[in-house]
Amino acid sequence: MTPRDPVADLRAIAFALERAGEAPYRVKAFRRAADVVAELPADELARRVLDGTLTKVPGIGEVTARCVVESLAGEEPVYLRRMLATAGTPVDGATDALVAALRGDCHSHTDWSDGGSPLGEMVAAAVGLGREYLVITDHSPRLTVARGLTADRLEAQLDAIAELNATVPAGFRVLTGIEVDILADGSLDQTDELLARLDVVVASLHSGLRDPSDVLTPRLLAAVANPHVDILGHCTGRIVKAGGVRAGGRTRPPSEFDAPAVFAACAGHGVAVEINSRPDRLDPPKRLLRLAVEAGCLFAVDSDAHAPGQLDWLRFGCERAARCGVPADRIVNTWPVEKLLTWTKT
Repeated sequence: MTPRDPVADLRAIAFALERAGEAPYRVKAFRRAADVVAELPADELARRVLDGTLTKVPGIGEVTARCVVESLAGEEPVYLRRMLATAGTPVDGATDALVAALRGDCHSHTDWSDGGSPLGEMVAAAVGLGREYLVITDHSPRLTVARGLTADRLEAQLDAIAELNATVPAGFRVLTGIEVDILADGSLDQTDELLARLDVVVASLHSGLRDPSDVLTPRLLAAVANPHVDILGHCTGRIVKAGGVRAGGRTRPPSEFDAPAVFAACAGHGVAVEINSRPDRLDPPKRLLRLAVEAGCLFAVDSDAHAPGQLDWLRFGCERAARCGVPADRIVNTWPVEKLLTWTKT
């Protein structure tokens, strides 16, 4: 195949990242790599590609080196292809279509844990927004700062939800759930018996978020392989806006893990990747969201609401889904409730 121009491809990626509003440091990495490659003699560039030493050149990392290798092989770099795939998507129309397609919300909190409003108020708000179901996913016991539910308190909440379901309008349903902590060994912070009784289980990391990839990746892979897990919540744990509920008023960078391996596991186990709609999270970043689309993952566009008005944040997640080409039929909360429950039980 005729080689492509790796410098042009690296600069095209940098431009696409800027257009998508990605972090400046990522844009600079591709622009810096383009400048370095442009200065390398052609014979040295070819030699380093052949012997695998391109990353030893200052300014070229593993990702940018892979793009150079693909370009010189005559292939459009995968990174560039992902960025360009949705560059011309009419976001507003696509966003509106996804918002209209959503039937429910699979991640919400009440004052049983760290939410600010009672169960009934959250449900009333969801009904008012035209939803068909709301999953209550208060925290598990280990997250004491969020008043996580012990086994006894979770059982009491299940009784309260059953009573509430007897009073909600026809066509609406409150679903039981939990946002369960992924522990250090990848196990889950609740008993198997209780997890099996819940309609939806969202598993999330809330500790060790700055651990290296070789520590976090096995934790995530173990959790995704757990048969009780339905959704992998806010997978990088990042906080992009000061004032985030878990960052003490600070921003927080995304956790590092082997994203291709984790998303391949999600696709293989039928676990949905959450598109967290909170404005202070917007997790995962768009580059990882595009990777999850390519991996064939299912998704859940969730509000992670801690108050009734926050249930209306789903549009933020839908906008990111539209930008990254997430198919509506792979978003589990576009499904009718019975199809959703069939999926979670199997």
